[in-house]
Amino acid sequence: MKKSELVIVYHRQPMEEAVVDGKTVYRPHSSPNGIVPTLKSFFGEIDRGAWIAWTQVKAKEQSTFEQVVTVSDSVGEYNVSRLPLTPQQVKSFYSVTSKEALWPILHSFPETYDYEPVDWPTYREVNWRFAEAAASQAADDALIWIHDYNLWLVPAYLRKLKPNARIAFFHHTPFPSADVFNVLPWRGEIMESLLHCDLVGFHIPRYAVNFVAAARSLCGVSITEETQTEAGMSPTGMALSEPSVPTRIGHQGRTINIDAFPVGTNADYIEEVVSKPETDRLVAEIQQALHGRRLIVSVGRTDYTKGTREMLETYERLLARRPDLRDKVSLMVTSVSANPHMAVYRKAQREIEALVGRINGRYGNLGWQPIILFTTAIPFEKLIAYYRAADVCWIAPLRDGLNLVAKEFCAARPDGQGVLVLSEFAGAAVELPNAVLTNPYSHRSMDAAIDQALDMGEEEQRARMKRLRASVKHYDIGHWAHHVMQRFDEIKRPAAPLPFAANA
Repeated sequence: MKKSELVIVYHRQPMEEAVVDGKTVYRPHSSPNGIVPTLKSFFGEIDRGAWIAWTQVKAKEQSTFEQVVTVSDSVGEYNVSRLPLTPQQVKSFYSVTSKEALWPILHSFPETYDYEPVDWPTYREVNWRFAEAAASQAADDALIWIHDYNLWLVPAYLRKLKPNARIAFFHHTPFPSADVFNVLPWRGEIMESLLHCDLVGFHIPRYAVNFVAAARSLCGVSITEETQTEAGMSPTGMALSEPSVPTRIGHQGRTINIDAFPVGTNADYIEEVVSKPETDRLVAEIQQALHGRRLIVSVGRTDYTKGTREMLETYERLLARRPDLRDKVSLMVTSVSANPHMAVYRKAQREIEALVGRINGRYGNLGWQPIILFTTAIPFEKLIAYYRAADVCWIAPLRDGLNLVAKEFCAARPDGQGVLVLSEFAGAAVELPNAVLTNPYSHRSMDAAIDQALDMGEEEQRARMKRLRASVKHYDIGHWAHHVMQRFDEIKRPAAPLPFAANA
């Protein structure tokens, strides 16, 4: 078997499985927008690629499970290794360790961190299996690109298995300050693993700065190169602003490249959807159902980090202090369960549903429901129609690695209208300073932001949206892909591998 020159290691599969006439077939994801199609597009630049993911398989079916399949689609032919994890492994590795221990620390919520149920040996075991699968597919000097905190230990294991490989890692989440990250009992093992990489990437400079601070406190790394932050990605005075960012650090004779560049959205595809007659029809249906009311949209997953509860409470205060808006505005909220089997998400969903019920019960009438709540995902092309019909898009997470919804909304407004209300603590805020920025921890700031959005005149809307769209179109998904490929070209093969961590 020919070995791959690029191996992508990510928890999600690059295709969807379906059974047709008793046979399993593989299809592209239903939406060409999003991170999976973007990562897959890198296979179009090489001769041979492979993708490593996991899937849940019952213990009794593991012996007959076909782990490696060959997929052929628009980007070419590539192998997909699907690690068969048992339900117990999935619960331990993903639901407990990743979501209950690591996720709250990454998002700077140490008060929700739960160390007690963590089974770290299983997390290590699953990471080792990912590393083995990647090594089996990779050429000796391949580029192996690992994604997200679920797989923090894979770099160290891979450096042992493939000492001459180029190893890159990308964080899709925030990276917290050193004092918060260091709450983790496994902080040393995690950091030592990441320092086996040749390139570590983040969405924005703040997360890169936080990572380097943690690496300095734990491993004594030195900053060997630092550059000014790109002008379009860190206006001064914002919550996540950083004037400069480390781009190279040194540790035990090796250089680790640091990158901070946000993933973009597929603006061209979104504009193509907006221009379709079907979208016009959907927009007309939405507007007809509104009966002249103004529409606010808020799209996200059910997660305590997303600020949905705080946004709903702000909306409730809005209706209480501005009776003139009653029966004149509707809020459409999507809160799609991230993991219904986890107690923390079930609690968040119950809180959201209770709040919606309370607000609708207090202010609604037979002809008007103040909030329309969707708990299942809306198809992407229909979502674009909602963006196009909306007067305001309200995105107010307490903490978010990036937030592509904010960018999608701007891309969906070639008409130049609409207002984006955006939390200062979403990574995308550093690219989108012309949004109405708000602090979701402050009632006063949230109240002022939604008032400003609803009261904004058309001229100001157009001026702001023009600048927002310029940023979204400039830093689109193609720009990100081009930037990443440049950074990959800069990575030099390591002269000598780091000693393998004794506790890894």
